[in-house]
Amino acid sequence: MGSMLDWNEPVDSFIDAMKKSGPRRAWFMTDPESGEYRTSHPAFDGVAGRIAGDERDYHAHEGSFFEIGKESGYLLSAHIHKTVRGQAAGGVRFWTYDTIESFIRDGLRLSRGMGHKNALAGLWWGGGKGVIARRRNGSESELRKHVYRDYGRFMSGLCGCYITAEDAGTRPEDMANVYRTTRYTTCIPSEFGGSGNPSILTARGVVVAMEAALEALGMGTLEGKTIAMQGLGNVSYYMVGYLRERRVRRIVGADIDADAVARVRADYAGGEFDWREVNAGDNSIFEEACDVLAPNAVGATLNAATIPEIRAALVCGAANNQLEDPARDARAMQERGILYVPDFLANRMGIVNCANEQYGVFDGDAAIESHLDRARPTGIWRRCIEVFERAKRSGRTPAEEAEALAEELSDEAHPIWGHRGRIIIGHLVTAGWAEG
Repeated sequence: MGSMLDWNEPVDSFIDAMKKSGPRRAWFMTDPESGEYRTSHPAFDGVAGRIAGDERDYHAHEGSFFEIGKESGYLLSAHIHKTVRGQAAGGVRFWTYDTIESFIRDGLRLSRGMGHKNALAGLWWGGGKGVIARRRNGSESELRKHVYRDYGRFMSGLCGCYITAEDAGTRPEDMANVYRTTRYTTCIPSEFGGSGNPSILTARGVVVAMEAALEALGMGTLEGKTIAMQGLGNVSYYMVGYLRERRVRRIVGADIDADAVARVRADYAGGEFDWREVNAGDNSIFEEACDVLAPNAVGATLNAATIPEIRAALVCGAANNQLEDPARDARAMQERGILYVPDFLANRMGIVNCANEQYGVFDGDAAIESHLDRARPTGIWRRCIEVFERAKRSGRTPAEEAEALAEELSDEAHPIWGHRGRIIIGHLVTAGWAEG
């Protein structure tokens, strides 16, 4: 076929190229010896070249794997940043992408963020992320069964170098379908012996990060504060409850989903709450005067267009990859006197909740609850304070310091298995995984 495919083409072009290549599978990997970024088929050389030349989202990722689902025909992917600390672990996102570039960039960026999150949390897992390219066809409920059963088979074929979980666009019932076709998953529904929905713990963790940041700023506690929230999905829903418990004065929330807005409006009536349904692309919530701005929706909402509009002393939210350009946007907030809490520092509790399900699941597990305790050295509170202090000493941004610390920790080898994930990736490549 030659190197005709480029990453500014629609995702369907990637699917067509995979079908023409034969077994409906493809991989990209960084050669551990030469450092060269390679791909399984010449048809993808152009895309591989674009990735290798990208300095923002590609960071010597160990591998990316793609497969067309047998039942659904959907494009499935798994992106693995680094597996020194252990198998790559992170959720699978079900999302709509306009181009091959946006599809792959999301997986690369999210997988690295997961590695940083796992390392800062002290978990023996590497960085990984799954991405499914959503399409508009078929009955939604019936189609999802096929999509997620396909994803489970995809995981089984990767031999455990990546362990999947729940993420944006994926529901608990979807994880049940993943579990039906693989053992390489966490966030398994409770009826199957898993930890279930991680949103509640994620919300608690972000609130703890807010409290640490407010103390670092000398602003006291959350009591009496005004919070602006972009996104009113599951994590935000529970976060509102925890913020009310801490006696915040006012919460303003916005979402493009009418059902999400209706839910919080019905369940959190009374008090100084302002729930707004907005159109896609409406970022007016960033202009709201508040103490804390919480980006809880999709990624890349903090950028050159929105940061000048922020009217908050603190930005701390649950969304992954909030910064469009991490270095540029973190500096822009620091120059404006805004304290930014990196997402991978604040929103760890989803992966903490489900990462170690194989060791047993029960309510009140101290191994999980201690991440919310101010005494734990690797807990959210003390990690936040550690990063803020490092940034104060160095003059760098908290995002830069959090990333530097996470990179240091992600190079610590798993105490039992070492760099086993890299070995599995090498096996998949040499054993002809992409050829079926």
